[in-house]
Amino acid sequence: MPIQSFSSATIWWALADGWRLANATRGVSIAYSLIFVLAGGLILGGLLLQGWTPFVIAAAGAFMLIGPVILAGFYGIAGAYERGERVAFGNVLTGFGAASRALWALALVCGLLFMIFVTDAAILYAYMLGQTPVWVTDLTTAAGVFKFFRWASVSGLVVALLLFGVSAFSVPLLCERRAGLVEAVVLSVRIVFGSFPAAMLWAAVLASLTIGSVLLLPVLPLTLPWLAYASRALYRQVVPLA
Repeated sequence: MPIQSFSSATIWWALADGWRLANATRGVSIAYSLIFVLAGGLILGGLLLQGWTPFVIAAAGAFMLIGPVILAGFYGIAGAYERGERVAFGNVLTGFGAASRALWALALVCGLLFMIFVTDAAILYAYMLGQTPVWVTDLTTAAGVFKFFRWASVSGLVVALLLFGVSAFSVPLLCERRAGLVEAVVLSVRIVFGSFPAAMLWAAVLASLTIGSVLLLPVLPLTLPWLAYASRALYRQVVPLA
């Protein structure tokens, strides 16, 4: 399977193409994204009500660990649009149905890494902040808050980089059934290390926009489809169709 290197220029092109496709399928794409907005709202709201305010940022970062698997739904939408079909919510299910079953094995890996990160973050939180509620107004004075942020960020960065290398291009390959699980993962790692500076730039763009959108939850229905379609456009450039 031919692989093309990519650069920052490719990333900006992919972002522009992703924005175009997100606008063209706005209604269905936003409707699909709202599922994750509502789930995120319940999780973040629960953390705030419990007084676990510092854990909110860690929870937002954790979304990066499970986010890749939801791409299959956006692939179904994009495929219907490119075939000239009427785009409907059923295309989300079509996207998951068309994906390789190996995608679910990768989803289990994402879930495992998610649990490892959340467990580590919870242990750090309990050790540095205890069970005393920390409200929004306490963030500048609560002992251990910034220390918690620092160490949770280090832990999350290691897990996120590992997952990014494994899933950045394997998920699209599995969504389109162009490779098996092992081959897709190996190709993904090869691509990331083959264009490492650009890959790290892409990872930084994804992380900053996704985490920022989770913290500003009403923005997520706009950015989630945009980044999903941009990821698809970048993948198509790096691993072009025959």
